[in-house]
Amino acid sequence: MMLALQMYRSLPRHLAGRAVGDRLPGILSGYAAPLRLVTIEEPTVERPGWARLRTRLSGVCGSDLGALSGRTSRYFSGLVSMPFVPGHEVVADLLDDCEDLAAGTRVVIDPVLACAARGVEPCEACVDGLTNRCSRVTVGHLSPGLQTGFCADTGGGWGETLTAHRSQLHPVPEGLSDEQAILVEPIACAVHTALRARVEDNARVLVSGAGSVGLLTTMALRSLTPAGEITVVAKYAHQRELALQLGATEVVSPDEVLRRLRRSTGAFAVLPEHSAPYLLGGVDIAVDAVGSKGSLETALNTTRAGGRVVLSGMPAAADLSAAWFRELEVIGSYSSARREPGDRSAFDIATELVTGDVVAQLAKGVASYPLHRWREALDHAHGAGRLGSIKVAFDPSRKG
Repeated sequence: MMLALQMYRSLPRHLAGRAVGDRLPGILSGYAAPLRLVTIEEPTVERPGWARLRTRLSGVCGSDLGALSGRTSRYFSGLVSMPFVPGHEVVADLLDDCEDLAAGTRVVIDPVLACAARGVEPCEACVDGLTNRCSRVTVGHLSPGLQTGFCADTGGGWGETLTAHRSQLHPVPEGLSDEQAILVEPIACAVHTALRARVEDNARVLVSGAGSVGLLTTMALRSLTPAGEITVVAKYAHQRELALQLGATEVVSPDEVLRRLRRSTGAFAVLPEHSAPYLLGGVDIAVDAVGSKGSLETALNTTRAGGRVVLSGMPAAADLSAAWFRELEVIGSYSSARREPGDRSAFDIATELVTGDVVAQLAKGVASYPLHRWREALDHAHGAGRLGSIKVAFDPSRKG
């Protein structure tokens, strides 16, 4: 038996979180949270290539908070199986030998439950190494689940143990702290976003949002692309400092972004009646790194005609008039791929980036909690930007 946080289906709590979660985020760690601390059997998958793992750290992601708050689109309801143990950002120790990896190896997990993990013939996307586009995430010998942490059979990092397939496992290099290692999966997602953006030489790029997604995307854009000016939209002073350290050319607040970009790009500002202002002209590429209505509209409304908008945060509903009128190319960026442009895995690239001095400094901002303090942890995660934390995580081994 093991201790775990388990998410379950509750329509009243889903509706309560959706109705007031944005205004009263504390309710999401109280009555409205469809989450419970339980003692359950350890998950096992009795198939070749699978192994048990003991969680060391597991991050709280924006998608986890979205699921708990009821903000996640019902589009995803057929891609999960309940009840499930959340936690897809995971650093863990192998409890069993797993093919070439010995028990005791410290690993991070690529959470996507693609064809190899499901024991089915690879789909076209998986053959091409685009595992994040796998079309078999509801079939095979596992229950539906687009990722570890959303599947009833595998468990997740918000529990003491979980299971994973060899195709998901990446050994952690010696010398990396657990706090650095927990950033490998989100950095891999940032790598994928930066490469999906197809940045041309000296292109002007906007990153809308400076939470962990925005900051790590800024780093990936500066490290991996020939971007010119990178402007980051940040709410808080510490985010401003980190964005500059990670490669931003300029950091602006949400209420000044249009004015500053109008000046730097030579665009014209338009002030419509009863609607958000926008630019005629603007940046070449904008990345929405939050997924809120406001952050997406900022990205759409500041991108030049024919430019590109990358959806990195799970998107909320927004006015898409700019996409039509300015003929914007709107592309999604989900998780990361085994084969990125250049034929390298996003996790391999992320493992190199995580060893940098700035990321080591970021890792000091990882705040961890034992499972029984889950309400406090979720409150912290909802206010992480304001409180200066780059990541909030659970440490199931902690008792106090």
